[in-house]
Amino acid sequence: MSFPTASKNQPSRDLEAFPNPEPGRDYTIRINIPEFTCLCPKTGQPDFATLHIEYVPDGLCVELKALKLYIWSYRDQGAFHEAVSNQILADLAAAIDPKFMRLRAEFNVRGGIYTTVVVEHRQSGWIPPEPVSLP
Repeated sequence: MSFPTASKNQPSRDLEAFPNPEPGRDYTIRINIPEFTCLCPKTGQPDFATLHIEYVPDGLCVELKALKLYIWSYRDQGAFHEAVSNQILADLAAAIDPKFMRLRAEFNVRGGIYTTVVVEHRQSGWIPPEPVSLP
């Protein structure tokens, strides 16, 4: 019997991008990553989180496989919730320079405490469109 071999993909901090197919339109891309893990820098135990990323692209969009490998690269890294959330946002913003980006990191309970960290990036001068309220 033959079993499939493991993927040759490895964790990577290299984020890739592709051209925004509709650069003249403000639209929102939402990405949910339910399996984020890093290590507690105090105990070395794993921390688990769901990452919610939403952004309004400018000229570039983040490539999802590269994003997956990037997120995977945190698996064995010790990081405080606040630090890792801000680092991920900073790296994504540097890679694609979106008009707006928000990262909400919802960490699982640890010692009876849930932590959610919300960080944002906004291009200088960008004004969001007026929301539409439908009946």
